[in-house]
Amino acid sequence: MSNSAPVTEGISNLLAMDKEYAAPQIVAQKCRQQNFAADYQRSVKDPEGFWGDYAKRFVWTRPWNKVLDWDGVHHQWFVGGKTNITVNALDRHANSERRNRAAFIWLGEDGTERIVTYGQLYRLVCRFANGLISLGLKKGDRVVIYMPLTIEGVVAMLACSRIGAIHSVVYAGLGHTALRDRIVDAQAKVVIVGDVGFRRGKTVELKAIADEAIDTLDFVEKVVVYTRRPTELASKREVDFNDLLKFSAECPAEEMDAEDPLFLLYTSGSTGKPKGVLHVHGGYMVATTYYLENFYDVGEQDIFWCTSDIGWVVGHSYIVYAPLCTGATTLFREGAIDYPNPGIAWEIVERYGVSKMFTAPTALRMFMRYGEAYPAKYDLTSLRLIACAGEPLNPEAWRWAQTYLAGDGKWGYVVDNWWQTELGGPALGTPPTMAVRPGKVE
Repeated sequence: MSNSAPVTEGISNLLAMDKEYAAPQIVAQKCRQQNFAADYQRSVKDPEGFWGDYAKRFVWTRPWNKVLDWDGVHHQWFVGGKTNITVNALDRHANSERRNRAAFIWLGEDGTERIVTYGQLYRLVCRFANGLISLGLKKGDRVVIYMPLTIEGVVAMLACSRIGAIHSVVYAGLGHTALRDRIVDAQAKVVIVGDVGFRRGKTVELKAIADEAIDTLDFVEKVVVYTRRPTELASKREVDFNDLLKFSAECPAEEMDAEDPLFLLYTSGSTGKPKGVLHVHGGYMVATTYYLENFYDVGEQDIFWCTSDIGWVVGHSYIVYAPLCTGATTLFREGAIDYPNPGIAWEIVERYGVSKMFTAPTALRMFMRYGEAYPAKYDLTSLRLIACAGEPLNPEAWRWAQTYLAGDGKWGYVVDNWWQTELGGPALGTPPTMAVRPGKVE
């Protein structure tokens, strides 16, 4: 554009652009869902048959009487069915040839690595679940979790679900007022808290925040403290997290109705007062696993990196529950995605052979600002799919990511999708076999 051209010319051209970009064949030809249109039509014409068939792959201790009960406003899924999401996330892998497969690869900002197999995770969860039972927790009790992004945070979530307690995870970046409000709203019997978190090389004092939030809340019976440095317990109601890992490594899962509550999670509050959203064992399990396998094409052959946090619904769905239900290996990392250097994300992709990645448009725009020299230093050819969710992914950021992270389609594909805490998974999105229109989701 010449110096004399009006500014509106460039803006108009950008807004009018509606070009489609075909899905790269190297991605589309290997997707497990090859005919999205047919699946969609069946799901609309016969939702009970569609979702009932998919749900048969899960373990149910009692089959459902009816797939869907819907009066036009209220709905119930898999009515009469009995299960526990942790049986599908843990037991069926730990008791199979997958037992020694990595469930999680955890990384710290300082380069620390932990790999936990399905067999090891099953034992950790059962031990901690028995520990929670020793505190008097039972089915239906509420537990607030205020933890850094660690294996132990995931174990706490799964252990609650194992015994039928309802967990409410509070993002560890929120302050004492937000934490207190959620504890009070849930009337939490137990609060599980980390002593510190780490971000951008700095220590975040989580326990001090929790102490202020819990002060004078007499209905909180126990505070379980996960310590990463020498920490003295401050009161009689405090319990060491590690002491609750000394129990038996076998804990039968509580049988749950498909519509029994699984977790309570609050919206971010970005569009108004935070709302508490309740998800259940049956429908949430089936839907999120379906989306992971079909919208993000993640399976047990993948190394899947979700850059979210367990404090948000993306972390619940696509760090914890759905990847475990599908038997995948999930990588997650505490701290900032661009620390200690702007190329650390691409170093990780190369080192672990990450094949599918879930991140936010904000992250892609940040990488774009840092420039293409950083990803160019690393071999990203393992990276078949980058899925985005959050605020809209603008066309410029999509084009940059598609060009410099996905090899301009030579090896990968960048797709966008939209969903909410209330949904737990995408409502709009571009499956990896379909063409993309930058700035839009279908």
